[in-house]
Amino acid sequence: MPRHYLKKADRTPKTDARETHDTVARILDEIEAGGDAKALEYAARFDRYEGNVLLSPDEIAAACDQVSDRLKADIRFAHDNVRRFAELQKSTLTDVETELTPGFVTGQKAIPVAAAGCYVPGGRYSHIASAIMTVTTAKVAGCQHITACSPPRPGVGVPPAIIYAARICGADRIMAMGGVQGVAAMTFGLFGLPPANILVGPGNQFVAEAKRILFGRVGIDMIAGPTDSLILADGQADPHIVATDLVSQAEHGYNSPVWLVTDSRALAEDVMARVPDLIADLPEVNHENAAAAWRDYAEVILCADREDMAACSDDYAPEHLTVQAADPDWWLDRLTCYGSLFLGEETTVSYGDKAAGTNHVLPTSRAASYTGGLSVHKYMKIVTWQRATRDGSRAVAEATARISRLEGMEGHARAADVRLAKYFPDEEFDLSADG
Repeated sequence: MPRHYLKKADRTPKTDARETHDTVARILDEIEAGGDAKALEYAARFDRYEGNVLLSPDEIAAACDQVSDRLKADIRFAHDNVRRFAELQKSTLTDVETELTPGFVTGQKAIPVAAAGCYVPGGRYSHIASAIMTVTTAKVAGCQHITACSPPRPGVGVPPAIIYAARICGADRIMAMGGVQGVAAMTFGLFGLPPANILVGPGNQFVAEAKRILFGRVGIDMIAGPTDSLILADGQADPHIVATDLVSQAEHGYNSPVWLVTDSRALAEDVMARVPDLIADLPEVNHENAAAAWRDYAEVILCADREDMAACSDDYAPEHLTVQAADPDWWLDRLTCYGSLFLGEETTVSYGDKAAGTNHVLPTSRAASYTGGLSVHKYMKIVTWQRATRDGSRAVAEATARISRLEGMEGHARAADVRLAKYFPDEEFDLSADG
C-alpha cells in the first residue's frame, strides 16, 4: 500500500527562514565595521546585560561555587562519556604515508584548527550539554584556543552550570554574549579573542543564519535548521513511550518537527491520542513549544512494511532517528540517512542529547543525507603532502607534462619539463599532448 499520512504538517522548518536573513546580514555587517563597541551595543539591546563580556577567573570560580555537588557530578559524568567517545573517534584519524611508485611518497596529516568558537544556547533553556558536546570535542581534537560563548540572562549573566561545564571541558575563554553578536565576536576576533577558524554549536534561527552567512570565511559544523526527530515503531512498540519520546523532542521549539513512521494503524492512533495529554502536562514554556510543534510540524505516516518504513526514514533523513521495532540489527544495517541512531526502547534521544557520549550537535533539515554530526573530525583538517627522489619524479613528470598540454595548460607542462631537463640531461622525452 502507498504511504498514508494520518497527520500531515501544515508548515516546514523553512516556512520562516527568509524572514531572518536580511536582519542577520545587517547585524553582521554593522558589527564587523563597528567592532567591540557595536557588539556591545547589540548585547545591551538583545541580551539586556551590561556585565563583563569575557568572564574573569574570579567570576568563573564564583559561578562554579554556585553549582551543587550532585550537578557537578552529573556534568563530569557526561563530560567523561563525551570525552572518551571523542577520543575513540580521534583514534580513527591517523597520519599515513605510502610509496605510490618507487621514489615517490605521498601522505596525509590530520591537523586541528587553531581556534574554535563554541556557541552554547542559554535562552529559554540552559543548554549545559551543548557546552559539554562542543568544548570537549574541540579539546580532544587539539584546538589551541577554545572560546565558549553563551547568552547571559538579564541582570544575572551566564547560568553557573554552563560556566562550570565550559570550564571543566577545557574552554580557554568564556564569553557572556548571545545571538548574532556572540557569533560575530568569535568570528571577527573581538574583545582580544583570536578569530575563530570554526564555529560550532546549536542555536536559534538567528544564530543558525549567522553561521550560514559566515560559512566560507570561517568553517562551521553544519548549516542547521530547527531540531527534528523521527521514530520508527512497529505494532509491538509501547505507545506511551513512543508518545513520550515524540513530546520530549517537540519541546525544543515551536518549529521542531517530530515524525512517527509505523506499519501499525492501531499504534499510530494510540500514540496520537496520548500526545495532547502529555503536552498539556508539561511546564508552560515547554507546553507552548511542544503544542505548536505538534500542531504545525508533526507528521504520522503509515507504511506497508518495515522496508517501506526504512525507505521513508531515509527520505526524511532525520537528525535524530529512534527505532522501537523488532530486529534492531536489521535496522542498523538497512538505515543510511540519519544524524544519530537510537536502537531499542532502552535508549532515547534524550540520552544522546545529554550524557550518553555521542554528540548532540547533528544535521537537521535532511542534511543527514550527506553529512554526519559534530565530532572530533569536524575540527580536523585532512591535508596531504608528497616527496620524491629525482628518479621517482620521472614518470610523474612525463605524465604531468603530456596531460597539461592536452588540457592547454602550457605553464603546468613546463614545470614538469624543467625537472626532466635538469635531472635527466642526456635523455630525450616526447612530452607532446598527442605523444
